[in-house]
Amino acid sequence: MPIGDKAKYFLERTILCCKNDDVDDINQSILTRMPGIEKILTSADSVDLADEAQNEYQPYPVEYLNSLTASGLPLSRLALKVGCPVMLLRNLDPSRGLCNGTRMIVLRIGNRTLQCQIISGDQKFAGTIVLIPRITLEPSAENIPVPLRRRQFPIRLAFAMTINKSQGQSVAHVGLNLKTEVFSHGQLYVALSRCTSARKIKVLLPEGNETRYVRNVVYKEVLQGLNL
Repeated sequence: MPIGDKAKYFLERTILCCKNDDVDDINQSILTRMPGIEKILTSADSVDLADEAQNEYQPYPVEYLNSLTASGLPLSRLALKVGCPVMLLRNLDPSRGLCNGTRMIVLRIGNRTLQCQIISGDQKFAGTIVLIPRITLEPSAENIPVPLRRRQFPIRLAFAMTINKSQGQSVAHVGLNLKTEVFSHGQLYVALSRCTSARKIKVLLPEGNETRYVRNVVYKEVLQGLNL
């Protein structure tokens, strides 16, 4: 099934940011401007009782668990509208194109499943209608020092994404938000190389930056021993 003009529009455009907080702010801001009725899907958060007993943790308030975020973990409060773009955060079924990083358009919003249309990845899956279930997710201990279990749809809004998440993707139009500058090796290169044409990249620089220069973080130790 071919994808429509709206899906193609979102497929060819993205905003890249360095931090997840910036991505979440931009996604919510654009969703608010998008026509349609917003639906809020809240997660069911808990702690792993076995780990809690083993480490003698005290119970955590639900409000605290809801506030926890990490890379690769869906938000506890997920706001969606029919027609908005989302990105899959887990490998659900690679044989059907449902891989980590796959972008989709939301067609129908239910309490237990989302009906979506795949718009990125392998061309043979483009336009395929799929159902995304709520699943239980556990972040790695390196991300959150709490044995969190979050039952939520494994997606995030995809008007914007982090630079790291964009690796391997090519987009016709890129907006690069550098109000928060890059902070790790290779991030700037990855961001600027996502677009198919240098003329179609728009960069938002930090306030007060009149030089049009930004810092490119390079760890020279990585390049030692190379014949450049």
